[in-house]
Amino acid sequence: MKSEVTKTVSPAESREKTIIRTSIIGIATNVLLAGFKAAVGLISHSIAIVLDAVNNISDAGSSLITIVGTKLAGKEPDKKHPFGYGRIEYLSAMIIAVLILYAGITSFVESAKQIAAPETPDYSPVSLIVVAVAVAVKIILGRYVKSVGLKVNSDSLVNSGEDATLDSVISASTLVAAGVFLIFHVSLEAWLGLIISAVIIKSGIEMLGSTISQILGERNDTELAKEIRQTVLSFPDVQGAYDLVLNNYGPDSWNGSIHIEVPDTYSADKLDKLLREITIKVFHEHNVILTAIGVYSVNTTDEEIIEAKKKVQEIVMSVEHVLQMHGFYLVKESKTIRFDIVVSFDAPDRKAVYTRVLEAVGKRYPDYRLQVTMDTDFAEE
Repeated sequence: MKSEVTKTVSPAESREKTIIRTSIIGIATNVLLAGFKAAVGLISHSIAIVLDAVNNISDAGSSLITIVGTKLAGKEPDKKHPFGYGRIEYLSAMIIAVLILYAGITSFVESAKQIAAPETPDYSPVSLIVVAVAVAVKIILGRYVKSVGLKVNSDSLVNSGEDATLDSVISASTLVAAGVFLIFHVSLEAWLGLIISAVIIKSGIEMLGSTISQILGERNDTELAKEIRQTVLSFPDVQGAYDLVLNNYGPDSWNGSIHIEVPDTYSADKLDKLLREITIKVFHEHNVILTAIGVYSVNTTDEEIIEAKKKVQEIVMSVEHVLQMHGFYLVKESKTIRFDIVVSFDAPDRKAVYTRVLEAVGKRYPDYRLQVTMDTDFAEE
């Protein structure tokens, strides 16, 4: 089964090539814009335009980091990292966010210096035309890079695209400042630089927070989890699918585990065949490798036990903050009842909820030994 899954793994070469090609376009565009803006800013003594040029250089550096990160993330798994190197893309996205944050802080300091010792800007028609063209180019570049990033699920490209769009706003602001100076002879360059810096810093902090959250590990993708459960439940003998855990090892790289309920009359060979079929179908349809499938047996031959399950479920679900009960099985001979419950994260004390469930069920079935496990819904909204 494992070899069959391995053979059908789609290569990520096209995704990698797309990211690298898009990043190269970003590097070339930003280097050209930086050169033009630096020349215009120095000639016109415009601190805002010079800072904008510096920001373009940092954008080119971000694209270079994206390329390096993508190449490293594409390395084959080895003994040291058997799940691959996909998470390096999150690290490259974090580095880009740090660079954006650093650029914002640096430009804030330079703008403050300019306020203390102002220079009179000297705008020319050529300089304004260059900035106006830069605005148009950055808008187009930003939309293109972000759209590609969303298409191939690359946070680094998305961050670069958002940064490019922010740059277009910054460049447009310098045009506004130039217009104010030419009409009213009032220089807003340094103050505009402060505002631009604040926007850049805010953007950097938000990007950094988002990337760190991904590295720490976020909840299951709700839609993906729902689709996987539906696929598993599409098998006729699967009566329930629970406890889905998805581990993300980079964009579009998922491993996971799930528990299923099947009739207690299933033989070992029939169960083995079912598990293999589920694993293959989930991979083919969702690109997720199920490394483990746990099994709950369901009472199917004793009507008294089936009725007892309904009663226990009513008791359990009447307890506040209990979202689900599953894996129920009752053994008359040993007088044992076992089941799992899912307790919401909204519960003030999840252990207290668990205790209330034990007490309520124990009161109804005092002669039975309870084996109750508290589970977590990792896709809980």
